[in-house]
Amino acid sequence: MFRNLIAGAALMAVVAGGFVGFRLGAGSWPMLTPNGLVTDAKRGNQPPARTVLYWKHPDGDADFSQGPKKTPDGRGYVPVYDDQEADFEENQPKQAAKAKGADRRILFYRNPMGLADTSPVPKKDWMGMDYIPVYEGEDEPGTVTVSLDKVQRSGVRTAPVERRSLVQPVRAPGTSKPDERSLHIVSLRADGFIEKLYANETGQHVRAGDKLFRVYSPQIVTAQIDYRTSTVPGGGARVESGAQQKLRNLDVPEAVIEALRKDPSPQMSIDWPSPATGVVMQKRVIEGQMIRAGDELYRIADLTSIWVIADVAEQDLGLVKLGTPATVTFRAFPGRPFKGRVTFILHELDASTRTAKARIEIHNPDHLIRHEMYADVEIEAGAGEATRLVVPASAVIDSGTRQVVIVAKGEGRFQPRSVKLGMRGGDGIEILDGVSEGEDVVTAGNFLIDAESNLKAALQAFTPPAAAESKQ
Repeated sequence: MFRNLIAGAALMAVVAGGFVGFRLGAGSWPMLTPNGLVTDAKRGNQPPARTVLYWKHPDGDADFSQGPKKTPDGRGYVPVYDDQEADFEENQPKQAAKAKGADRRILFYRNPMGLADTSPVPKKDWMGMDYIPVYEGEDEPGTVTVSLDKVQRSGVRTAPVERRSLVQPVRAPGTSKPDERSLHIVSLRADGFIEKLYANETGQHVRAGDKLFRVYSPQIVTAQIDYRTSTVPGGGARVESGAQQKLRNLDVPEAVIEALRKDPSPQMSIDWPSPATGVVMQKRVIEGQMIRAGDELYRIADLTSIWVIADVAEQDLGLVKLGTPATVTFRAFPGRPFKGRVTFILHELDASTRTAKARIEIHNPDHLIRHEMYADVEIEAGAGEATRLVVPASAVIDSGTRQVVIVAKGEGRFQPRSVKLGMRGGDGIEILDGVSEGEDVVTAGNFLIDAESNLKAALQAFTPPAAAESKQ
């Protein structure tokens, strides 16, 4: 006990001596360190006050806190002071950039949910999600950023913008008609009497040169006699040529004229041949009938080629061009499509139905297609034309007055763009303006990203950007 009293007295003496020394002009205050040792600190050289900005993980992990915190193993987080922030800002972007494979500077940290909330330093939101760094060159106007976790959970899918052929089917009802170029009407240029009919029924198939009927015509007989008279010795070639021309004017068959050259005796009855191969569509004559010059006796049509007249709606008329391929299905043959091409488009519209007549020519070698058959026509608009810039149909958000696609910029960044649409076909839509070949557009989950973009725009209209505030 006596020893303790002596030690305490000695300590008080030292302290008192220090104070006395100061009062006598020593010029320094005594200061006790945390270790209990007394040192001197010169007046005016005290360390300035430092402000703690945040606490970071002791191992340097991307884990930060606004207040003091400990790791699960009991170690305390390291404070980052305001005078250390410059060094941290200089080193931290380099580490992150190296991990990303580039040397880019971090501008700020944005909210992981896409809200208009940014921070100059790393932080977490109220759900514990890390704020996402925004690098220099990434903060493009109109770009919305969605966390990669949210992108995956939302099922966002993308597809490239590509150039390819685009075919849009134009469907229309149609009716089969005979090929007008194959129609033939059989008539005489002189009066006569039908003695016998060889083609005596409608629908009979005839070939060119087959006998149709036997006719007696006084005018034709007289023309033959004139021809015989013109060929007597001394008649001359000019007279013969005139008589022969008269027979041709009456459309006398060439076989009859050749027979007159061999035998001058006129033929009283003539077997009239068919002028073309086809089917007798109409028969207007019977045996024993007297016919007048110009009367229609038969109407023959070649059925190996058929026209289908399609009623194309007015709004689809601009897509249909000459030469466009088409597929025709007749209701009588539902499982057998016929291929053809558009060969003509009528120059006027039907005022009552607002449709235009498009003619499609198809082959009918088996004569399966009858006239006036109903048909379902599908015109392949765009087939064989130049390639177009196409995006999947699911990539376009169409509000009726505005069409938008979401362009994926990578790393959770998306940019809505207004586009101008062209032709639609199948699962694709032509883009006339707004995107470029090779860019990726969102095909699934684009409504979510569009909502994020609209929310960001709405918040920016009422709240000044946090990044701009942090720089002031």
